[in-house]
Amino acid sequence: MSRQSKFQIGRRSFLKITAGAAIISGVGLPKKSFAGTDEQLSTLIDLSLCDGCADRKVPACVSACKTINKDKIPQVAQPIPIPWPRKTIEDWSKKREVFKRLTPYNFIYVHKAEVNMAGQKKTVFVPRRCMHCDNPACATICPFSANHKNKNGAVVIDQSICFGGAKCRDVCPWEIPQRQSGVGIYLHILPEYMGNGVMYKCDLCVERLAANKLPGCVEACPREALLIGTRSAIEKMAGSRAGRMNGYIYGKTQNGGTSTLYVSPVPFEEINKTMTKKPGQPDMKVEVQRRMARTDSMGKAALAAPVLGIAAAGVAGAWNWLSHRKDKTGKEE
Repeated sequence: MSRQSKFQIGRRSFLKITAGAAIISGVGLPKKSFAGTDEQLSTLIDLSLCDGCADRKVPACVSACKTINKDKIPQVAQPIPIPWPRKTIEDWSKKREVFKRLTPYNFIYVHKAEVNMAGQKKTVFVPRRCMHCDNPACATICPFSANHKNKNGAVVIDQSICFGGAKCRDVCPWEIPQRQSGVGIYLHILPEYMGNGVMYKCDLCVERLAANKLPGCVEACPREALLIGTRSAIEKMAGSRAGRMNGYIYGKTQNGGTSTLYVSPVPFEEINKTMTKKPGQPDMKVEVQRRMARTDSMGKAALAAPVLGIAAAGVAGAWNWLSHRKDKTGKEE
């Protein structure tokens, strides 16, 4: 098979197959950009292969993600405006090295789960990041239309029009998005009253996908426990692997279905027992309902999203124009 093959298999291909695994016909990504196409992608996380990178201080997927996104957040305003009426801020700018939970500077972490199976203790490692839901409530609820789902399946936050209101986190059943205060467009409008920063999370490395590269976590995994491919191929592979290990699948039905599928040799009910849900550390409950059904007040606010999104985009454009004008003339507008 040539290096330029449409369905190339290997580390530099768009779908990596674990050594010894059967190659499923048709699995892979065409050698073209997927960021703006109708081709829907999914990722597979195989817990039978992940070992948490026991030989490293920081798991390879986490380290790669941090490196790729290290310049994503601009310089934080000092002092950070104290918002009214809640008077609370979320500032991780001095704790960027944290890697054992989700933060605005850390989009993936690895949970260690020790479970009992048939009287024996078994350890599995669970990489956690955005699930990229099929029908994401976070994209529906955002009053400024800053959160949206791409045709390729990635759920992405537009930092240029995000006000950091955290409604996306409120309706996410796993509370994935994390806020960094003191950055974003709100600083140039009503910093004490309107917004509180920008929300950040995994965006499936959409810029890398557009450049025909693998997401950082997929490329970096030394055991090839993380895979990416077309939706149909990944679902087929997840079913095949779960069948071979007499295992379990997570993500196919949770929250109405997601573009991230986990396969595990142990039940996810047992994995969830090892998780205490707290900020930045989501659980893995098997029964996960879409929260929008219980957020009527937020849902009403979402009706204004298209208008507010246009308004926010207009403000962003105006601010960019003013900044350019200021740079050009050296005068305050």
